[in-house]
Amino acid sequence: MTLWADHAIFWHVYPLGFVGAAKEAPLQTGVAHPLGRFEGWLDYLTDLGCSGLMLGPIFASASHGYDTVDHFRIDPRLGDDADFERLQRLASEHGLHLVLDGVFNHVGRAFPKFVEAECAPESAAGRWFRRRDGGWDTFEGHDQLVCLNHDEPEVLDYVVQVLRHWLDRGASGWRLDAAYAVPTGFWRKAIEQVRETHPEAWFVAEVIHGDYGDFARASGVDSVTQYELWKAIWSSLNDGNFFELEWTLQRHNDFLASTTPLIFVGNHDVTRIGTRVEDERRLQHALVALLTVGGIPSIYAGDEQAFRGVKEDRVGGDDAVRPEFPPTPGGLAPFGWATYRLHQRLIGLRRRHPWLVRARTETLQVANESLAFRTFDPDHPARQLVVLLNIGASAVSFDLQPGGLDRLEGSGEHSGDVVEAHGWRILGSH
Repeated sequence: MTLWADHAIFWHVYPLGFVGAAKEAPLQTGVAHPLGRFEGWLDYLTDLGCSGLMLGPIFASASHGYDTVDHFRIDPRLGDDADFERLQRLASEHGLHLVLDGVFNHVGRAFPKFVEAECAPESAAGRWFRRRDGGWDTFEGHDQLVCLNHDEPEVLDYVVQVLRHWLDRGASGWRLDAAYAVPTGFWRKAIEQVRETHPEAWFVAEVIHGDYGDFARASGVDSVTQYELWKAIWSSLNDGNFFELEWTLQRHNDFLASTTPLIFVGNHDVTRIGTRVEDERRLQHALVALLTVGGIPSIYAGDEQAFRGVKEDRVGGDDAVRPEFPPTPGGLAPFGWATYRLHQRLIGLRRRHPWLVRARTETLQVANESLAFRTFDPDHPARQLVVLLNIGASAVSFDLQPGGLDRLEGSGEHSGDVVEAHGWRILGSH
């Protein structure tokens, strides 16, 4: 993994929603310039403790950004090249790395090569796209998303050109959308070529199921989205079943042996963690679990302000989790700032313990509503934190042997190994 990504903590945002862009790109349009709205949020990000800005789709598309029509052009609903250059420069001045969203499994039907292919399916353009049952293959049944043919050498050349183009323009890395649907051999060829000119580029693959470590080894990516941990965090809190989280942390250890997963409790495709956790008192436990285990953390924009929103499986079902933001943080509602400050405290603790990116966890004590685990540096085991979580209605006394650790963070005002009802504690050495 590249050196800068060892210290990355991302703020992940869906740009078209963030700026309140039209749902569909007009056929004839000038260029709007709302990409500049991000400028008013860069201080907010650095104050939060983030070192990276992970942008959802920003390239020209027909509607939601994942139906790309031109990978070399900024979506005119967001801005143009000059707007991107300014954002990249200002982000860099704030110490923020930009990671872009690359959609290379499929394209929109208005993608020029596909327009050619529809007119002449047996042409060279037609070889760019997969066929199924006598027609064009589409992504998971979405008729507007046409699958690229990753066995076609011209497709590989095109993807490499796109990746290099935006890295040349100052991007630091790529999120590879729907990477699980693309052959791992394709990713390996593309990444190896890109690394010849951009050895510090970082690649994270969107993978939902399966063995994340195997995918990373086969594809050559640096990181994989850790959906198992995402699910276990909120599910164990809702069910009062920390055995699920404890089991998942053991699997997380295995994944960390071969990749450094992207860890999160929210993104643009799932119900907000503030809604998903049924007892709002347990939101703090979700954040503590996320920010004290190995991996590269990603905070989905708005989660740090306790935004609510339900993802629904229908047309427009993403809108509630991809809302427009005010021009500056001053326009945020007052209720979210306590959650923001909790994020600051936990991110600050993580930045003071940079070894956490590759940390492993060891269970110390587990029950349905309480969990104690030790997070440690596998190369220097003396570097450790002990995390105590209690979601029950009564205080829990954890039997920690040996003791001698100080309170670094926690709810309430108590120290030691007794944690109040609905409380948490992080112990370590100052």
